[in-house]
Amino acid sequence: MATIPMFRAFLAVLMLAVAAGAHAQAVLIPSPPSIDATSHVLMEPFSGMVLMEGNSHERLPPASLTKMMTAYIVERELDEGRIAMSDRVPISVNAWKTGGSRTFVKEGTEATVGDLLRGVIIQSGNDASVALAEFVAGSEAAFADIMNQQARLLGMKDTHFVNATGLPSPEQYSSAYDLAILARAIITDYPENYPLYAEKHFTYNNIRQPNRNSLLWRDPSVDGLKTGHTQEAGYCLVASAKRDETRFIAVVMGADSAAARAQEIQKMLNYGFRYYVSDQLFAAGQELLESRIWGGASEKVQIGVRDDVFITIPRGSRGSLESVVDVDSIIKAPLQTGQELGRVTVSLNDEIIVDEPVVALVGVQEGGFFKRIWDAIKLFFAQLFS
Repeated sequence: MATIPMFRAFLAVLMLAVAAGAHAQAVLIPSPPSIDATSHVLMEPFSGMVLMEGNSHERLPPASLTKMMTAYIVERELDEGRIAMSDRVPISVNAWKTGGSRTFVKEGTEATVGDLLRGVIIQSGNDASVALAEFVAGSEAAFADIMNQQARLLGMKDTHFVNATGLPSPEQYSSAYDLAILARAIITDYPENYPLYAEKHFTYNNIRQPNRNSLLWRDPSVDGLKTGHTQEAGYCLVASAKRDETRFIAVVMGADSAAARAQEIQKMLNYGFRYYVSDQLFAAGQELLESRIWGGASEKVQIGVRDDVFITIPRGSRGSLESVVDVDSIIKAPLQTGQELGRVTVSLNDEIIVDEPVVALVGVQEGGFFKRIWDAIKLFFAQLFS
């Protein structure tokens, strides 16, 4: 007699190496430290988990943190092959005359995209930002429109741009949470360019300038991202650090001084690394189980996750994780690759921290006429006696 199909396939503590019946001790974590800034947030970039925050959705002037979006759009253009690092960018009078922090480009000359991108990221050059905006979109206003479209695509709900530099405007604003989302996109979408954010100096036109992110000198785990300051915005900083395999993004807006913004970011990062750890739980395309398929050219279908699955949990709590894969009771051919067949959930102390679809990792065509008839008969009796 054919094997009776299970109503659901359950895999407790799947691939988490938790001993059966083991009792994990509760992990004790103190309250997050107090942060002296108008708003702040600490986020793990791959799971998107927020570990601490304060006024993180408040709309505030972003100052030169705006240049993160300027750089992101240029990196997107590079990735899609519409521009190249070696392209020569003409420097307009408008770019040359832009005030504030500068890369010191000269009107009537040309600079490479690569040099201007470093000018934006390392030197916070307003002139370099305008030159790139004009090169990509024809004008800074048109570039700002692209910035807003990109912000919506990334889910930045409390952000609006009117320029590429961050120079003060009452209509330009963002939030700590949105800037963490943007930092997350910079790190994960274009990792080949992310090392630029860790460079400590850049020399252009014989003028050597340091990166304004002082944490690059103070904490070897910090490798980005951007500082900002205007009278309206106060002192702002978006930083990211990686220790072992765990990375965090920290944002402060409206600190009282350059020293204060670095100090508050350091407090947030130290708290995150001291008490939490992130890990890749499942890899995209990883097989979690095989399931019976009826009426197909093959008897089994491999089931797994479509995308990488990351978790962020308190240190020492991995032994308390429990995982369940819940798939359709009856799976029939044909199946398309990527077709959703159920869900995998991961719980920590009875709280679900992962809930992702599981899919067919390979397509399965229908079997021949007699195979389909025979499987239909077996399935009928399997269901009859189940």
